Amino acid sequence: MAAPKKKLQGLVAATITPMTENGEINLSVIGQYVDYLVKEQGVKNIFVNGTTGEGLSLSVSERRRVAEEWMTKGKDKLDQVVIHVGALSLKESQELAQHAAEIGADGIAVIAPFFLKPWTKDVLINFLKEVAAAAPAVPFYYYHIPALTGVKIRAEELLDGIQDKIPTFQGLKFSDTDLLDFGQCVDQNRQQQFAFLFGVDEQLLSALVMGATGAVGSFVSRDLSILWSN
Repeated sequence: MAAPKKKLQGLVAATITPMTENGEINLSVIGQYVDYLVKEQGVKNIFVNGTTGEGLSLSVSERRRVAEEWMTKGKDKLDQVVIHVGALSLKESQELAQHAAEIGADGIAVIAPFFLKPWTKDVLINFLKEVAAAAPAVPFYYYHIPALTGVKIRAEELLDGIQDKIPTFQGLKFSDTDLLDFGQCVDQNRQQQFAFLFGVDEQLLSALVMGATGAVGSFVSRDLSILWSN
């Protein structure tokens, strides 16, 4: 079973994708971005090509190049780089997952496909399973964001028995305001030691009370690191 070198927890920066005035990706500033996160904000975990990074608005080639640059510039500086590889096309998502494994990503994350939507838990898990299988040695995280995907399958329902289907499953990025669902995810899966990463900045304090082990968002700073300090 794939396992992270250490549990993904605490603050995780949802990185933007730098762009030029002409709409081209601007890889030249990512090194500065890494140094800003590490030195100025004290953040050493990142989530690349997600919603904040507009990953689904980029081409596969652009997503690959952005991921490669973060891995290169973050070497020996960042603790964990999780790359979002979700796509509408299963084959594209698998390609991105395999690429993430090849460049040494510490984890991959996938949202539910949102054009032809999965209508049951089993259909969604089958999609996620196929993507995870393309990177069998990389920790896998489900990215739950129903407000954007329109997929209303509760995260608590999805997590029930998920490691039987996806052995590399390590946790959940929960970007929804349904704190009841989030609380049930935590309460019913304490024995699995999953990472429960909350993704709605405005409700983070409430999520911490309910058992969130980390936060993935665009509002991350050194001031918040005290929430996970020993």
